[in-house]
Amino acid sequence: MNATRLAWVLTLAFWLFSAMVHSQTTPTKSPEFDHHAIHVRDLAKSVEFYEKVMGLEKIPEPFKDGRHIWFRVGPHSQLHIVGGATEISTQPIDVHMAFRVASITDFMAHLDKMQVKYRSFKGDDKMNTRPDGVHQIYFQDLDGYWIEVNDGKY
Repeated sequence: MNATRLAWVLTLAFWLFSAMVHSQTTPTKSPEFDHHAIHVRDLAKSVEFYEKVMGLEKIPEPFKDGRHIWFRVGPHSQLHIVGGATEISTQPIDVHMAFRVASITDFMAHLDKMQVKYRSFKGDDKMNTRPDGVHQIYFQDLDGYWIEVNDGKY
């Protein structure tokens, strides 16, 4: 086999090998969000908060150990509540979970009825408006986790 033909065969073999390795290690689409877990002090009170204040639906969880409760937060996403924390979370407001509602004013009325205090991001008002026109409010759950509720349309 002459040198040109050997170089061509080696180049082709390297290209095929590289394509095969790349196709096995590079996902065809980006990962999708699955769940967010929070660690809480009082599981029963936190479950009540997320059911009554947020209106979330409990879903089956596989552990069955009395420490985990799962909620549906979208068609394919969940919030996992895990009991056993010994202190309140001390995260800045920048670290938050966000939920979208059809009417922010209706949700604010619901929070008022439930006596849950809410604020704007900066804390200088009850609600703020993002540059794209989406209205937002922020509040904390019983363990100090920040929650944003907005009226984004996606």
